[in-house]
Amino acid sequence: MIFNKGSLASYAAHENLSLGRQHLEAASQYRSEYQRDRDRIIHSAAFRRLEYKTQVFVNHEGDLFRTRLTHSLEVAQLSRTVARCLELNEDLTEAIALAHDIGHTPFGHAGQDALNYCMKPFGGFEHNLQALRIVDELEDHYPAFRGLNLTFEVREGILKHCSSRQAKLLGNVASRFLHEPYTQPSLEAQVANLCDEIAYNNHDIDDALRANLVTVQQLREQRLFNDHYTDTMMQWSSLSQRRIIHETIRRMIGEQIANLIETSSTQLETLQPKNIDEVRAREESMLTMSAGMYEKHLELKQFLRKQMYQHYRVQRMAFKARRVIDGLFEAFNNDARLLPHTVQLEVQRLQEISGNDAGRARAVADYIAGMTDRYAIAEYQRLYNPIELP
Repeated sequence: MIFNKGSLASYAAHENLSLGRQHLEAASQYRSEYQRDRDRIIHSAAFRRLEYKTQVFVNHEGDLFRTRLTHSLEVAQLSRTVARCLELNEDLTEAIALAHDIGHTPFGHAGQDALNYCMKPFGGFEHNLQALRIVDELEDHYPAFRGLNLTFEVREGILKHCSSRQAKLLGNVASRFLHEPYTQPSLEAQVANLCDEIAYNNHDIDDALRANLVTVQQLREQRLFNDHYTDTMMQWSSLSQRRIIHETIRRMIGEQIANLIETSSTQLETLQPKNIDEVRAREESMLTMSAGMYEKHLELKQFLRKQMYQHYRVQRMAFKARRVIDGLFEAFNNDARLLPHTVQLEVQRLQEISGNDAGRARAVADYIAGMTDRYAIAEYQRLYNPIELP
């Protein structure tokens, strides 16, 4: 099967049919609109901070573990390959992939869970909604508008999950969440979502082995790993274990991406969507791995959840993360005078907009969510360690 014909399919996101930006801007002379979005994301403060936000391990635990930044780059690289082969819009796909994690708190999912608990009385916290909030409002570089003023298609792709209650507040970008069953975003957004799953599943194996949370023997009970590990050992038996593992994971990713491309291509040929509107109208994704591959993918995902994410060392990290997030939120929400001056001004602004304490809590949550792992730890020490300088 030959892919990459060099043109966009009719069902791809065509820039001339974009639903546009929230604020009108003159077109760029040398860049497409989706290239422009990608560049704005890369130059944002939220994207830069991903370098020091954890994927599974806290930032200071080791220099070689994945961070949110390296993960986002890996997702973007995989996503561009799939988009190109399926004749989708590469620039849009890359922009979505690069932005998909910018709403994450410090300390990964443990930090998100802790901040969500703190924010329960004030509307909760969810990293996809926070990512949209960042690009729509919190980034403050441009004189004519708040946020990055991204195109609808990138914003649509960032918003992977949303309750109907929140969707009513977000307008057109969240309209697909207003009625169940939910409909779909663009195929470019679907590509970024699937490549996100493939990237973190496979690269978490590398981190788990490096941290001695799982063993090769345990992983060999997983079909997807064992098939490629066995083939690699037969072909390169004299290699070091480190290189064997790297080659195994490389082949695992390659097989899954190839399977995704080939299965999705067949699916698209069968369904024959005429345009992006037909893609969005569907209740189920048009892109998928084969049933057999997806089953092996889920087996590996369940294994990692049990053996890695529930490992006592990871749980201890999560416990410490919850304590830091809880302590920061309690201190700042109870006394806004403890916040930096610029954040105090944001507290005042959001309180005036909301007319109640929810505005203050949201400003505090924005401040905490934007922290890197090490900055959150330092702030906690400054607040609660009697001998630490303020």
